Amino acid sequence: MTARRLDWPAMMRAGMLGLRLDPAAFWRLTPAELRLMLGHGAQASPMGRAGLDALMAAYPDLQEGDPDVGEV
Repeated sequence: MTARRLDWPAMMRAGMLGLRLDPAAFWRLTPAELRLMLGHGAQASPMGRAGLDALMAAYPDLQEGDPDVGEV
């Protein structure tokens, strides 16, 4: 098995130009951390029932009689 070479110029462009990291911050990252910051391999899963319940509890719908009902 051969190791893949990292495309450092592309990684530097993505980190310093795309993410606007200063060079010191860029070089403190691991390649895996940089990939995560760029959104690679971070697939969001659909919201489950527990997530929906928590969202509904945090932001309940307004009830009739609430002072903000009718405002946009």
